[in-house]
Amino acid sequence: MAGPASRRVSVFPSPQELGPALAQLVAERAAAAAGGRFSLGLSGGSLVGILARDLPPAVASQGPAAPARWLVAFCDERLVPPEHPESTAGAYKAQLLPRLPGPGPRVLALTPGLPPAAAADDYTAQLRQAFPGEDVPVFDLLVLGVGPDGHTCSLFPGHPLLQEKEKIVAAITDSPKPPPERITLTLPVLNAARMVVFVATGEGKAAVLKRILEGDEENPLPAARVRPRSGQLRWFLDESAAKELTVPVEKHSVL
Repeated sequence: MAGPASRRVSVFPSPQELGPALAQLVAERAAAAAGGRFSLGLSGGSLVGILARDLPPAVASQGPAAPARWLVAFCDERLVPPEHPESTAGAYKAQLLPRLPGPGPRVLALTPGLPPAAAADDYTAQLRQAFPGEDVPVFDLLVLGVGPDGHTCSLFPGHPLLQEKEKIVAAITDSPKPPPERITLTLPVLNAARMVVFVATGEGKAAVLKRILEGDEENPLPAARVRPRSGQLRWFLDESAAKELTVPVEKHSVL
């Protein structure tokens, strides 16, 4: 498991500086991906707006065909229609994907209208097809958020899904954050990635980030359980979110 030595914490003055740096990292990882394909897993929430604003100009410098090599999946999804404001895929399809230079990436989106268990099976089958021969899909990059309670994807504190070791996608019907029905990538997938980047901004995340990044809890919060086995772990924070940290961080000024 990756230890603190392989973890880098980068702190930016505000989300306006963080966004371009995150976009540049995504573009660089895409350009360096081996085998002609770049596999990217995205979380929703505030990340959608950051990436929609800053990723298209970062990618444009690589040429108009660059995103055609991408495979985009979603780290969790709410079981709502794609046009619903809570839909992660719907948000990215409305805000980010049309702004990328074409032809666009291959996108793995949940088949609408399925109940939770069937939805998890459906997304598992899509991932199996996209990552043939891999017991656990190995993404080039996962971009994750973290909630004030320490959850990431739809993995919540104290939930039995934190112990899931066999499934790569799991259904959840009792999410403490609405809507209750979701699917989520499991910890084995998160910890198989070549790189994981957590993004957190705002003062409301400061206390939980101190627990995640400096705590040594017997029952770690979900985000603290993400430690890629052989990959890299990065944290992109703004100063408000990082204000309680005492661990070494890399401070970045305006780009």
